[in-house]
Amino acid sequence: LKGTFVPDGVNATVTRDYGATADDKAKKLISKLIFATVSVVALVLIFLGYREAFIVGMAVVITLAVTLFASWAWGFTLNRVSLFALIFSIGILVDDAIVVVENIHRHMQMGGKKLVEAIPLAVDEVGGPTILATFTVIAALLPMAFVTGLMGPYMSPIPINASIGMLISLGVAFIVTPWMSNVVLKVDNHGTAHGEEASSGLYRFFEKWVGPFLRGSDGRKKRWSLGGAILLLIAASVSLAGIQFVVLKMLPFDNKSEFQVVVDMPEGTSVEQTARVMGELGQYLATVPEVTDYQAYAGTASPINFNGLVRQYYLREGANVGDIQVNLTDKHERERKSHEIALGVRQPLQAIGEKYNANVKVVEVPPGPPVQSPLVAEIYGLDYDGQIRVAKEVRGVMESTPDIIDVDDTVESKAPKFILQVDQQKAALLGVPQQNVVAAISTVLSGEDVSYLHEETMKYPLPIRLEYGVENKADIESVLALQIRSQSGELIPLSEIARVEKTVRENAIYHKDLQRVVMVTGDMAGELDSPLYGMFDIVGTLSDKRLDDGRVLEQYFISPPENPYDYSLKWDGEWQVTYETFRDMGIAYSVGLILIYLLVVAQFRSYMVPLIIMAPIPLTIIGVMPGHWLMGKQFTATSMIGMIALAGIIVRNSILLVDFINQQVREGVDFERAVINSGAVRAKPIMLTGVAAMMGAFFILDDPIFSGLAVSLISGILVSTVLTLVVIPVMYYAYMYKRLECIKGAE
Repeated sequence: LKGTFVPDGVNATVTRDYGATADDKAKKLISKLIFATVSVVALVLIFLGYREAFIVGMAVVITLAVTLFASWAWGFTLNRVSLFALIFSIGILVDDAIVVVENIHRHMQMGGKKLVEAIPLAVDEVGGPTILATFTVIAALLPMAFVTGLMGPYMSPIPINASIGMLISLGVAFIVTPWMSNVVLKVDNHGTAHGEEASSGLYRFFEKWVGPFLRGSDGRKKRWSLGGAILLLIAASVSLAGIQFVVLKMLPFDNKSEFQVVVDMPEGTSVEQTARVMGELGQYLATVPEVTDYQAYAGTASPINFNGLVRQYYLREGANVGDIQVNLTDKHERERKSHEIALGVRQPLQAIGEKYNANVKVVEVPPGPPVQSPLVAEIYGLDYDGQIRVAKEVRGVMESTPDIIDVDDTVESKAPKFILQVDQQKAALLGVPQQNVVAAISTVLSGEDVSYLHEETMKYPLPIRLEYGVENKADIESVLALQIRSQSGELIPLSEIARVEKTVRENAIYHKDLQRVVMVTGDMAGELDSPLYGMFDIVGTLSDKRLDDGRVLEQYFISPPENPYDYSLKWDGEWQVTYETFRDMGIAYSVGLILIYLLVVAQFRSYMVPLIIMAPIPLTIIGVMPGHWLMGKQFTATSMIGMIALAGIIVRNSILLVDFINQQVREGVDFERAVINSGAVRAKPIMLTGVAAMMGAFFILDDPIFSGLAVSLISGILVSTVLTLVVIPVMYYAYMYKRLECIKGAE
């Protein structure tokens, strides 16, 4: 448009392009999806061979293609969450194919049968546990699709896509994989010796490390010692959250390319003064190396963004409010993350604001929970003035609490208001109608189009507007000096027929659920960087503080106050969203565990064996919590999703072990030897599927939002898989040994 519609000297800068941002993230995630698939195939190539890797690779491609079609049919789009769901699912979608191919590979190594004969036997051997294991993963994930609240629709593509993908992968593993194995694989004549050598090596390993825990009554003491050590490790892992080595937070901050500076001047401040303050703030922002440009809006809101939507910033208007939109260089071109930059500029900006009695807040784009503010204290009570007094006390506590920043409230400061009282009797004597007074004041303050200018080159007439200058509007005396013409034609000063009554403006009163409420808001920065910890520090201080009437301020966390006519406080903001999300996820986790238990009961026809099979689920905590601590990550809602997924993934390993032990016993193998054999034979597919799931999660480790999910999967699978190979055989042996002893005693 330059040179035609845009004159020379007028330049445009693109200050926001969310389309380009979304496109960049989508392309990056698609490339990660490809790399995750290739890495899993490479894993199979290293441990099984290139033919087996080709079969697994084709199984993954077919599964992903059908899953994408099912996702489209369900109504999902290709967005960040759905792509993360596919990347996260790569590791578990390939599990069925790996287990089937590995067992076919093992039967080939054993020799003695033609390939076409070995394949049905190999598939049948792992068919039952594989079907059961697949449904346990689905049972763990699918209840998350019914999570309500804000996080439910946001995270629903993960459980739905993963569950659909698991069903498809099961079909591919039992239909496509055996057929391709028959076509692609060939019997290795030298494989028998190699297979026996590998099997004997693993057998010696498990005999050395697991064998001492068996040995009948002689190993009982060691079994109890192992159980005690496991319980101690679980307790120590959980305590990491209690001693704040692992910080609990809803979602961590993303590395965005923007943030906002929100300015609130005292009520009654002119827009020119607001603009001057923002100009000084902008001068400082221009010195920050990572800032490319900024746009200042005085008296109005900036173009609506996510903050404008969820925090209603787009409604901000008035001479005393301002907004600075700050744009940063691309995240690949700077060392500091946007959150670090925001923390760095907050104190200098607030120091500038203090000189002008301005409340300056640095506001980042919220990563997840769309709340008015991370910390929100709602004050209820019978008397609104009393609510304001309590709110001031709460605000004082917030401001004195370490690391609490950007404290504000919904109480508007008193702004002057002038009421012009016309002396009607005197105005009538001087021949000045009251209507003329109102029209004159309206003209000088608001303006009035008194005529129009017509030019040949103009499409529309140009209005001629009559209005006082800004400098004259700022002084009430200049308004009173206005002369109004009487009916006799004489000019009468307004000050002769009117007097000014000074008062204050009526303040806005906020309501929630038809109840008057005063809100105190804030945020938290510092080492912990989680509003939950700051909130509970404030809760502890307020619990010891008494109101003017001597009563302790009642605090509510889940539901509104029972009696809104007593002064009380309801905590909202990020706490409310965090509570509802983790509550619903906890319920989904519990439902998943119950479904897993029922599935395993149906398969093994026992009420005790499923408890042993599900024993590795608590073991995931030993990996998850220390993993977050060692990697310096916060435990977030996505971390919880990873823990829920782990329940189904880890139970798969237990099912494979226990099913193989039972199979060996049915074939006449000694029970103790069968336990050792289960570890020696099933260790390879268990480790392969575990590493595959970890590799899928590795590619989302660098994402700020979903890194918690990746840490949970990587550390949880690593530790619990290793422990499962020891704990499950030992626990199953202890249960069956005690049961056999009871049977012998009864006989």
